[in-house]
Amino acid sequence: MPRILLALAAALVAGLAAAQAPTFPAHSITLVSPFPPGGSTDAVARVIGQRMGVALGQPVVVENVGGAGGSIGSGRVARARPDGYTIVIGQWDNHVANGVIYPLDYDVQKDFQPIGLLSINPQLLLGRKGLPADDLKQLVEWMKANPGKATFATQLAAAQTAGTLLQQLTGTSVLFVPYRGGGPAMQDLIAGHIDLVVIQAAAAMAQVRAGTIKAYAVLAPMRSPVVPGIPTVDEGGVPGLHLPGWFALFAPKGTPRDVVARLNAAMVEALADPAVKTKFIDFGLDVAPRDLQTPDGLAAFHKAEIEKWWPIIKAAGIKAE
Repeated sequence: MPRILLALAAALVAGLAAAQAPTFPAHSITLVSPFPPGGSTDAVARVIGQRMGVALGQPVVVENVGGAGGSIGSGRVARARPDGYTIVIGQWDNHVANGVIYPLDYDVQKDFQPIGLLSINPQLLLGRKGLPADDLKQLVEWMKANPGKATFATQLAAAQTAGTLLQQLTGTSVLFVPYRGGGPAMQDLIAGHIDLVVIQAAAAMAQVRAGTIKAYAVLAPMRSPVVPGIPTVDEGGVPGLHLPGWFALFAPKGTPRDVVARLNAAMVEALADPAVKTKFIDFGLDVAPRDLQTPDGLAAFHKAEIEKWWPIIKAAGIKAE
């Protein structure tokens, strides 16, 4: 009889402890944007973070932690307590390319728990307004006539990869200029201090529409439905210069499944909001297909990106600037 009473007492204590445990989230969540303010990653993080906060009932606070192509902020999240209160917005640069071009103290795949894919994004090749070329064919001709003269911003691994492949595919040469993020690179492009930038559409569409910079091409085999007026690199005479763009959310490895599910549900709700969809269209982003908005969908997508691009990056000899 005493054993039964002890068992009942233990069960009661456990039940009371579970009932008193705070439901996730009990306080604000930090969404690390691993690049400086003003770029596409920062813009998307703030839109999705604000709407997820509504769904979660707690603020999602965006914190910019720039440096080393996004690896400093991403590494901070990889080492964070896996409780769901620190997450990161990832993209091709910091969650694919950095794993092969930087000596990281974390693994871009094994040290993160996928939450879901946010968007598929067109990458744009842009030029300063004063460049003496109005389309990609003219740009390549000008670059061939002026070898090494064109300055090319390398704010991220994607830009470095695109610039390297552009040189190899066209027999041209550029002068790479490193930047800490897309925001500073775009500021210098608009001011005419840099000639060329490859960047996600989210950071550039307002300037493209205003005519303050030139949009030469989408780095994809087909035109993007969100920027249909910009031709592809294939149309411009540089077939094969294709580079993906995307945004996704990741938590530290070991984050409990129920917490990941809660974060994912808030993300999915945010992406279904017409106001968020409108913002994404304004940014030139396509909302990710529903099957890729899941943790498993993102995990498979992320794995495929690494398997495809790591050999290409290694073969091209791309190094961190």
